[in-house]
Amino acid sequence: MTVKRILFGRPLRSVVFDVAVSGFVVLFGLTGAADQPGGWWGTGVGAAMAVALLFRRTHPSAVTGIIAVLALVQVVAGWGPLAFNVAVLIALYSVVKYAERLRDGIIAGIVAAVGVVLGALQMQGTAVWWATAIWFGLVTGAVWLMGLNVRTRRLYVFSLEERATTLEREREAESRAAVAEERTRIARELHDVVAHSMAVMIVQADGARYMFDRDPETAREAVKVVADTGRQALEEMRRLVGVLREPSGPDPAAGTDGPGPPGLSAEPVHRRPALVGLPDLLDRFRAAGLRIDWSVTGEPPALPPGLELTVYRVVQEALTNALKHAGVGATVALGMEHTPHAVVVRAADDGRGRPVVRPAPSGGHGLVGMRERVTVYDGSLTAGPRLAGGWQVEVRLPLPSSTVTEVTA
Repeated sequence: MTVKRILFGRPLRSVVFDVAVSGFVVLFGLTGAADQPGGWWGTGVGAAMAVALLFRRTHPSAVTGIIAVLALVQVVAGWGPLAFNVAVLIALYSVVKYAERLRDGIIAGIVAAVGVVLGALQMQGTAVWWATAIWFGLVTGAVWLMGLNVRTRRLYVFSLEERATTLEREREAESRAAVAEERTRIARELHDVVAHSMAVMIVQADGARYMFDRDPETAREAVKVVADTGRQALEEMRRLVGVLREPSGPDPAAGTDGPGPPGLSAEPVHRRPALVGLPDLLDRFRAAGLRIDWSVTGEPPALPPGLELTVYRVVQEALTNALKHAGVGATVALGMEHTPHAVVVRAADDGRGRPVVRPAPSGGHGLVGMRERVTVYDGSLTAGPRLAGGWQVEVRLPLPSSTVTEVTA
């Protein structure tokens, strides 16, 4: 964990650096204070410039204005350029780098150019004044351009950080929207499952009532079906409570294309997918260009409708992702393993297909939707790249206790 130290509302590192810069200017002002033009008065002007530099980050334009006035006092007094005038260059660099508007830096550059000419006229020596002015101008111009370059990079970094923050917020919002939409879809599908169970229970109960006297054995069988169906519906309803369901409305996935590539998984709204439809689903993906090696191990038990639907959707989303990312022509090893306690779905592609010409949207939002479905049934999802290339997905869904009892019996 990184702790940022703050002093006077500013990072400690910046405060220490500005104090060091000001101390550097003070040392320049003290150099030959007794012999330089202006004497101790000149040294006082240099010290005032150094103090002003302490605020060059927070108030760059004001600091530059103060130092410009102090430099004008130096020119009017006829002291000529002195060692502490390095503060002028530092202020010029600071206003170009830190000012909110570049206009302040341009104005400071013009004022500095005037100061260069005035300072050159006061230089005593053998060289002509304009040669000295050119030399001072080159140094001042280099400092101004250096400040402009650092300002450009600083603003660019700020824009990247702001863009990254915006993208992060958008990604979080999209993830929340994807989860909410997938939960709504799951709620509708589980609602259909429970409604089907209720209808079966009503039909069997009516049949049992009429068969009590005529055929007691048939009536007992009907009552057993009612009990089993009620337990299964109760379990589905328990899971349904944990899923948010929006008010009924048009199904966004009820168009011509459901989760997966267009034309591959078009399903009428009134028909709930089941595992018996897996061969047709695989044929559609094969027609789209995937090479699918399908295998089933173990004895398939009679799964609850909601769990059966989840397995179907997991297979559908895994094949959709393989087609989208591995591309047409990729080989997918798809397997379903039935154990006494769980159903395991594994999908691994080699990643060696060619990209599809027109990427297809995924109504299930990829791994987000798959993980949401699996979590409803207390399952686990593992996904990641393979060492040999491609991508692999493994989903493990535990069986309900009633199903486990039937399998082990």
